[in-house]
Amino acid sequence: MRSTLTRLTAPAGVAALAACVCAGVVWADPTTPGGPIPPCPTRALFGIWCPGCGSSRMLYSLLHLDVPTALRYNAVGVLAVLILVWSFAVWTLGRVRDRRYVQWHQWRRSPQIVLVIVVCWFAIRNIPVEPFSSLRV
Repeated sequence: MRSTLTRLTAPAGVAALAACVCAGVVWADPTTPGGPIPPCPTRALFGIWCPGCGSSRMLYSLLHLDVPTALRYNAVGVLAVLILVWSFAVWTLGRVRDRRYVQWHQWRRSPQIVLVIVVCWFAIRNIPVEPFSSLRV
């Protein structure tokens, strides 16, 4: 029993850190202008929508179980959150069972796939015609 608790120390720490970040986002309420969370520096400096624009509002909406609004703020961010939650669950299960599972980030082409998705999302978000301009928040 003690070894299982020892193996769960790292996942518990990650979960605690994630809970603190989520609590901070809920407290700051990024959907209200003028709050403590600063605006996106890429948007402020260059006037373009970066792939992460809307992520804090997306997380705020997800924490309030408002999935359609979260998708509107940052659809790729919702996908990233789902993948991170899945990866955390598999990692934690592996720690409980004292076994390593192959995860998506260990695949040979996963960095290239992530890069292509982020670059495509960046480009699509900045196309100034409908329906792409509706992806801006």
